[in-house]
Parts: sequence; structure tokens; C-alpha cells
Amino acid sequence: MSKKVIRIGGASGFWGDAAMATPQLLAAGGLDYIVYDYLAEITMSIMARARAEKPDAGFATDFVSLALKPNLAEIARQKVKIISNAGGVNPEACAAAVRALIADRGLDLKVAAITGDDLIASKDEFAAQGFAEMFSADVFPDPKKILSINAYLGAFPIAKALGEGADIVITGRSVDSAVTLGACIHEFGWTPADLDKLAGGSLAGHILECGPQATGGNFTDWEIVIDRLEDIGYPIAEVSPDGTFVCTKPEGSGGVVNVGTVSEQMLYEIGDPQAYMLPDVVCDFSQVEVEQQGADRVLVSNAKGHPAPDTYKVCATYVDGFRGGLTMSFYGIDASRKAERFAEVVYKRARRTLRNLNLPDYTEVSTEVIGAESQYGSARRIDVSREVVVKIAAKHPEAAGIGILLKEATGLGLATPPGLSGFAGGRPKPTPVARLFSFAIPKSRVAIAVDTDGRKIAVADEVGRPFDPASLARPETPQAAETTNLVRVPLVSLAWARSGDKGDKANVGVIARRAEYFPYICRSLTAEIVAERFAHFLKGKVERFVLPGPHALNFLLHNVLGGGGVASLRNDPQGKGYSQLLLEVPIEVPAELARRDGLPAA
Repeated sequence: MSKKVIRIGGASGFWGDAAMATPQLLAAGGLDYIVYDYLAEITMSIMARARAEKPDAGFATDFVSLALKPNLAEIARQKVKIISNAGGVNPEACAAAVRALIADRGLDLKVAAITGDDLIASKDEFAAQGFAEMFSADVFPDPKKILSINAYLGAFPIAKALGEGADIVITGRSVDSAVTLGACIHEFGWTPADLDKLAGGSLAGHILECGPQATGGNFTDWEIVIDRLEDIGYPIAEVSPDGTFVCTKPEGSGGVVNVGTVSEQMLYEIGDPQAYMLPDVVCDFSQVEVEQQGADRVLVSNAKGHPAPDTYKVCATYVDGFRGGLTMSFYGIDASRKAERFAEVVYKRARRTLRNLNLPDYTEVSTEVIGAESQYGSARRIDVSREVVVKIAAKHPEAAGIGILLKEATGLGLATPPGLSGFAGGRPKPTPVARLFSFAIPKSRVAIAVDTDGRKIAVADEVGRPFDPASLARPETPQAAETTNLVRVPLVSLAWARSGDKGDKANVGVIARRAEYFPYICRSLTAEIVAERFAHFLKGKVERFVLPGPHALNFLLHNVLGGGGVASLRNDPQGKGYSQLLLEVPIEVPAELARRDGLPAA
């Protein structure tokens, strides 16, 4: 008989997250599961390079040394089950390291590893079959340059591992939310037909997958959590059998769980909120309700699901030349102008050296003057700053080309305009550009297995069916009441916002602080306004999606991150600060409303 509620703690949002999460969640007590998300596309390429140098590497070592090693005895005592995608490109090696740790501690815990996502052995086959990039239609990369190829697996293999008695489940590349959904499927007996429940469990996983971003991290209203940020609580989802859940955090920890923090995380890194495609279900978050239930307790309900797609998304990473750069600071009179001109000189000298050595030009260069509002484009408010940091960066087909840029930049140290300063170690080095290539393959081409302490079981996911977003009925945009007495207020006084990345795309989710504000936000904050705000970055289109349930808009900006990840030369290659640029946009509201609520003028 399934439990009425299961409690799941989210202890990691990336490879390198704080080690405080696991002991904090264990100290809170009463948890059934702790889940860990370590992976991103670029992480996979880093792990692939590590495995190429050492066969038993290629997984998140922090999971073993920091999350489990100091806490394993308490995990066993409390009978908390652990689910993690720490396996990276080598889940079997990760599982072996965990088993060795368990044996060393003399504990009785069963470990399962899920394999099948790693498709690197098929790279020549994929190239020969002409798989195209799903967003750009680019041709498949040269197999010799491929670093990693991984399918995004779902949650049912995790549930199978739990059903086989595993206490610790380690996956390779699964979708981030699967570590949570797998626990729900196991505990509640959900089937592939339980679409709304699967969508709810996936949303719970999406809220947990970035750790304290659901409890006050990266929050628009940062001032209400800053005084105890060092003790911020990691999120806990209390999931019910119907797929609804309450988000909370350990009692007495820092941070906050409110409608704003949870809504921001819900919109984080999604595209079309009615077609959030996962291996197990296509989620529709457009009618989700987010309600405060008490101090640090938020109820999330009404997620909807469509049948699972018939394909897996596959992400390959490949080497595409080299990149490098450095930052230098200038202060004093006309510092920003000095920095801009200095960067021009660096490129001129570097290009002269390239020509003398018969090397090609840089494929891309990037100068950003931080402190002179270069991130704001046409919305910048200052002309000259007295204190700036200049970032100078470039891409080149060869490492030598980047080495030349870095040498010329530092070699000009005694020939710069006055005011050059900085705190740094040695000269930076060229690094490979790892570019992302995404495509879809039929689920039948991926052979998944669950290895439980040496016993392998084949697992088949729900085959699913093709999904076409064009078939969706889109919600109507709420209309603002007509009035002539309007004033302009900054968006931040009306809304919370959160931004993130997906490859070379960025999204900005905007959530009204009050339902009555939403129609006015919809009227003023158009896709055209957003495109204008990001024109200095944007190379593609902007899509706007309406979410009536949480009174939110989601903007998807295409080709806006300069390639994204380590393929980008940008100061913010993941668009993490894009919401901050948007929150200053003026919104027209009735003067009476502005007076009543004390809204500031834009």
C-alpha cells in the first residue's frame, strides 16, 4: 500500500554545489528520499574528457566524497533512499566507488546503476545517417571531434531499480526531474497512463532540481533572504499520490519558500510551458496553481500531462576550435573609454601576429566593458564610467591563435592607457570550445539496463507517440481595463522574474505579484518590447507564452547567448542575469492602482 505523502529533499543543483545540503536535510529528518542533480550539457563534455584520460573517471566525484562519505552511516540509519545522476558518462564506475565506500563502512546498502544513455559508440552511424540538429538543422559533426553523446532518459528505469530493492540509484544522463519522478512512480505505482500525476511529479522534480533556487537563491526579492544566505535551506517536496505537492525547507534554515520563489523556479529554463517535453510525459504548466499554505509552505497543483513522446532527445558535444580571454580593470578619468580603446589595440596587435605567422583570423571576438552598462545595450544610462572591468576574448581554429591574443594582451601591460589594474595569477590558457548538438532518435534505439550489484535487468520505456505543439489550444491573453489615466511603473514593482538557458536559447519567466497586475503586464510587455531590450544580444526571434494559472508570461529568446555555455564568449553565457535587464522595463498601469499600492514611477 502506497504512502499518503512522500518527502523528497533536493540536495544538489549542479556539479560543485555546496556540501552543506546533505547533512542539513538529514538533520531535518523525516525524509524518504534525497535526490541530486549534477549534470548539464557542458558537464558531460568535461566528464567525457576525464574518462578518455582515465577509464574509471567521468562521474561526479563530489557525490562520493562529499555527499555520501561523511553522511553514509546516517543515511543508512534513517533508511533514506538516494537517487542521483552523478554517474555522468560512467555510472558503473560511480556505482563501484559507492559500493567500495559502503563495504569500507561495513553497511548493508544495495546500489543500482542505470545504463544505456551513453551512445558515443554510435557516433559514426549517426553521422552516416545524417541526423540534423533539431533547432538549427546543422549537419552532424565530424565524428572525430565528438566528445560525448547521451540520450536523456526518463524516470521509469529509476522506479524499476527501486523496485529491485536499491537503496542508492545512480544514473547517467537522465532529465533532471527524473530523479524525483522515479521515486514517485515507485511509491505510488503510477503508470504511463497517469499523465497528470506524472506531470505533477515532474514539476516537483523541476522545483527541486536546482536546490536553493526554490528557497530564495537567485530570487528577485533578494533582500529578504540575504541576511541568512549562508544558512539557506535546501528544498523539500512533500508529494501526494495525486501528483500535487507542497514545497518547503528544513525548519530554522535560511532563505524563504513563497509563491515568488517557487513560481520563479517553475519557469526556470523552460520553453513552451504547454509543451515541456520529457521522456515520460509532455507537461503543461500553463494552468498550475501556486498557493501559500503557511510559513515556508507552498502548495503546487494542477499540472497537466500529454502522452510521452516517441523519441529521446540526444545531446552530443564536440570540439569546435579554441577560445580564451582575460579580464583587466581600469579606474580613473574616462576609464570605460580607455578600456574600449585598449581592447581594440589588443586585437590589432594579435591580428598582425597572426598574419605574420600565416594563421587565419579569429572566428569571433568579444569585448564587454563591465561597469559601463555594456550588458544593457540601448537601455544603458551612462556614457563614461570611472571604474570598469574589460573582458577581451576570442575564438580561433587553433590553440596557438588564442595563445597569441593572451600574450599580446598581457604584453601591452606597460603600454596601456593609465589606470590599468587587477588581481590575477598567471596568464590564462586556451581551452577547447565544446559545442552542443541536439537531435532526436526513436526510443527503440536505446537499450536501457538496471545493474543492481552485478545483476542486470533490461528496461523498456513507454514508446509514446509523436507530439505536435501546433495541436495545442492556446490560452487567451487577459485584457486590461480601458482607462486614459495611466502611469508608468517598473516591472519589478509588479512582478518577479527568473531567466536561464537552453543551449543558445534563453528564457525569461515573468510572474505577476498579484493577479490584478497580470493584464497590465501582458499589455505592455510584448515580444517586440523584449526583442528591443535584448537587440544587442539577439540573433533570432522572441516567442511569448501565456500561463493564466500562475499569472505568468514566459519569453523564449532564440540564438541569444553567442552559442551558449563554453561555446560562448559572453560574460553571461547562460543568460542568468537577463531577468534583471527586463525588470526595469516600464509598464503602464492605472494611476489609481499605482497610488493605492504605492507603486514607484518608472
